[in-house]
Amino acid sequence: MNPKLKNMIVRAMTGVVYVGLLVGCTIYGAHTMFLFFALVSAATLWEFGGIMNRHYGASVNRGFLSLAGIVLAAAVWLLMIGGQGTAQMFGLYGVIMLYLLVSELYKQAPDAIKNWSVTFASQLYIALPLSLMPLVAVFRTGDEMHYEWIYPLALFIFLWVSDTGAYLCGSLLSRFVPYKLFPRISPNKSWIGSIGGGLLTAGVSAIISSLYPESLTLLQWMGFALVVVIFGTWGDLVESLMKRQLGIKDSGNILPGHGGMLDRFDSALLAIPASVIYFLMLGM
Repeated sequence: MNPKLKNMIVRAMTGVVYVGLLVGCTIYGAHTMFLFFALVSAATLWEFGGIMNRHYGASVNRGFLSLAGIVLAAAVWLLMIGGQGTAQMFGLYGVIMLYLLVSELYKQAPDAIKNWSVTFASQLYIALPLSLMPLVAVFRTGDEMHYEWIYPLALFIFLWVSDTGAYLCGSLLSRFVPYKLFPRISPNKSWIGSIGGGLLTAGVSAIISSLYPESLTLLQWMGFALVVVIFGTWGDLVESLMKRQLGIKDSGNILPGHGGMLDRFDSALLAIPASVIYFLMLGM
């Protein structure tokens, strides 16, 4: 089989599985959504720790980074649903972080400050954003909890549409409007591509608004889409800057044809907290 064709088939199959799991777990229920993103957080933290150990000269404990991500996701989840053990789960997260801080006293690592910086950066950059997913989907009215799967699903639909639209518009129109978005970081991204992706995403948000008129208004849906597009683009560029600094092409190879976990969720790492802030500003 032609290598290019084989790569396309592998890439397509991996994409179908990835999208199927995300969509299925999100629509099926609140608990499956929590489980999916908790595992995504753990896998992404494991990958991030490995990258920093290999290419940045750190020596962090990847297992504890991943465990911290799961515990933080569980703590936020319990907080949102009013479950028992919320305080204890946040306490456990604090214990893990204190261990990662104090353990450097005994490891005799050549660069403890580098390990500390990687440890806390991993929690701020990866664990915290992914743990906030329940704030996009779970809403409380008095003692009742409402799970609205359309919001987290729409967030990722906006990211996918924006990325696809930017690629198509950039490929077709960048020769006529040859202005690069961030040539120092990502030479292939163009202004015309980003604008085209944003407009296409706005159109998709209008379609979702018509299908779910009882949720947000049209302007609110478009505002949601705009927030996701802008911060998703920045999220992509942040990871590109990191990889350029470290001299690597992909964050990993866990997803054949798609790279690593960071490569797939880089945009979401900024889009999720930005969406939470947007919903809070709407009073949701």
